[in-house]
Amino acid sequence: MSTSDVTREGVRGQRPGRDAVTGSARVVGEGQRRRHGGRRGGPTRVPDAEFRSYYGRPVLNQVVWEASDIGGYLFLGGLAGASSVLAAGAELTGRDAMARPLKYTALAAISGSVVALVHDLGRPERFLNMLRVVKPTSPMSVGTWILTAYGPLAGVAAVTAATGWFPRIGRAATLGAAAVGPLVATYTAPLVCDTAVPSWHEGYRYMPFLFAASASAAAGGAGLVASPLGQSGPARRAAVGGALVETAVSTAMEHRMGLAGEPYRLGTAGVFVRAAKALTLAGAAGAVLGRRSRAVSALSGAALLAGSACTRLGVFHAGKQSAADPKYTVVPQRRRMAERAAEPAAEQEARAEAAGRTAGRAGSGGAGGGAAGA
Repeated sequence: MSTSDVTREGVRGQRPGRDAVTGSARVVGEGQRRRHGGRRGGPTRVPDAEFRSYYGRPVLNQVVWEASDIGGYLFLGGLAGASSVLAAGAELTGRDAMARPLKYTALAAISGSVVALVHDLGRPERFLNMLRVVKPTSPMSVGTWILTAYGPLAGVAAVTAATGWFPRIGRAATLGAAAVGPLVATYTAPLVCDTAVPSWHEGYRYMPFLFAASASAAAGGAGLVASPLGQSGPARRAAVGGALVETAVSTAMEHRMGLAGEPYRLGTAGVFVRAAKALTLAGAAGAVLGRRSRAVSALSGAALLAGSACTRLGVFHAGKQSAADPKYTVVPQRRRMAERAAEPAAEQEARAEAAGRTAGRAGSGGAGGGAAGA
């Protein structure tokens, strides 16, 4: 019970420590403690929260693709597209003994790539259902049509080379497959980068060049295995050039991607990436030193093929590892939020105005589309 009285002159008869503290007094007292650095004189600070997910679950949906299916799909598609390009060059320069096996390689590789893709989809009709529409903003839709255009061309080129029938049609098919081949070899790069998986998405600047160089090294390796020494010059140059570019781009991607590049050095992905570099460089060295040895050329070609396959498997497992660990998603997000918060007010206003203009254009476009449709 309070024994103090409130008068015009103030509070009389109050007993410190026994009377109830009013709300205003409590606020003032806490404000004074805050201004003076806390109850004991030290500064108060809430520690930064560590990244975590609800109930220990991953932040992103996990990668459910099988390494044998998607890894094989990525590798075989690259091998097929680059082999068609190399086969066309060999045919145009009169190296038929080199062009013929590369056409067979292209047909076998693209067939295996499509089989791996359909097996991952689960049912063949799912692949056919993707042909019902053309969606330029979807790498999978565009890739499906690329495969549909490339497969018959590679098949006609291989069959005419084996039978000797219709040579003009065969040459036209060879050149057509070579024209579509670079797309077959590289469209899988935007396919994996156009996802929320950190170690794939953050590599969008490097992945197309990595896949193109890896495909070139693999096709050059196939040419070294199947071609006679006298005609293997273009394959040798493609193998060495692709191997060097692949190693350089892979190393740059790992170190310049920041935290998202870490999975390429850890776990299963790290094992495959290191094996890929060792096999690729060994194959390139063998291609240079084995110019007069059929056995050394064949061994170096096999090493290049294995190295290219390991590169694709390393990329696959790196993405899978980054999706499983929340830090690869949360830490970069917090860093970007902190950078935006530290921007000057003028830059923040400019960013907001740009976002408003974009939203306005999207709204007006949508309204116009609706009116046209009506």
